[in-house]
Formats: sequence, C-alpha cells, structure tokens
Amino acid sequence: MLKSARMFGFSILVVALTTLLFLMSACQRPTVIGEENKAMLLRVQELWNTGKLTLADEIFAGDFVNHDPISPDVHDLKTYKEYITTVRTGLPDFHVSIDDMLAEADKVAVRWTATGTHTGVLMGIPPTGKQATWSGMTIYRLAEGKIVEAWWSKDMFSLLIQLGVIPPPGQGME
Repeated sequence: MLKSARMFGFSILVVALTTLLFLMSACQRPTVIGEENKAMLLRVQELWNTGKLTLADEIFAGDFVNHDPISPDVHDLKTYKEYITTVRTGLPDFHVSIDDMLAEADKVAVRWTATGTHTGVLMGIPPTGKQATWSGMTIYRLAEGKIVEAWWSKDMFSLLIQLGVIPPPGQGME
C-alpha cells in the first residue's frame, strides 16, 4: 500500500513537472518569435534608410497588403516600393529611426521618427530646401518570416507645415 502511494505521488509529480515544462516552453516561444519579428523590422529601417529595393523582396511577402489612409494608392508590394522611391527622390537624405518597438505574437508595433531635406519633387510638391522631422507609428503583421500586412499612422500635417506647404494653425499663408 505504501509503495502504491509513493508511485501515485511520484506519478503526480512527473505529470506536474511535465506540465510546467510544457507551459514554460509555450511562454518562451512567443518571446523568440517576437524577437525574430523585431529583427525583421530593423531590416525595414535599413530598406527605408538605404533605398535598396531588393531588400523589400526579402522582407515582404509577395501578397503584402499595405493600409495607409494618407496614401491609399500604396496598397501592395509593387506600389510600396514605388512609394519608397518617391519619398527618397523628394528627400534624398531621408532617415528613419526607431523610437520604440513592441512585439506580440505575429505583430510588431513601431513608433518612429523620420527626417529629411526636401531637395527633390515630393508627391507633386516642388523642392523647398527645408529640413523636416515627423513621426508616426506602424503596426506590422508577419507570417512565415515575412511581413504580410502593415497599418500606418503618420503626422503628415507637421511635415507639410515644416515644408511651408500649409501654414501653421492660426496663421495664414504668406
């Protein structure tokens, strides 16, 4: 009887430890995935800062979907790459830095700051020679090691004010 009780107790202990190890590994895997996904976003930063469009094919899925209310025509990988070229043509010294990055499951949220000098035509706006700094946030969804979707929110109002395209609030155009 005593031997049976010890075996039962031992069995309970083995089951408890196995369950604990399983739960610990399940908790660690999303962290690893989150870190891998965050590393992918550093490559997006490199893409924007260098303009090397070949990186886009490595980073983004072929069926990538872009959601940007300010640039609704930028909706897939082809138009996204064209948009990068447009921005870097208007702002040849364009640079983006990552201020914060949070990862959860298949999504990474990035808060970023961009700078550039407006020396080329930018979305129909003739060069002003002015430097500008603006910020935004983007949420990326990844699957199978590639970015499959992005949602944007960026302060284009501030950019347009800095370029002198629109007046600051409460002031008229000169």
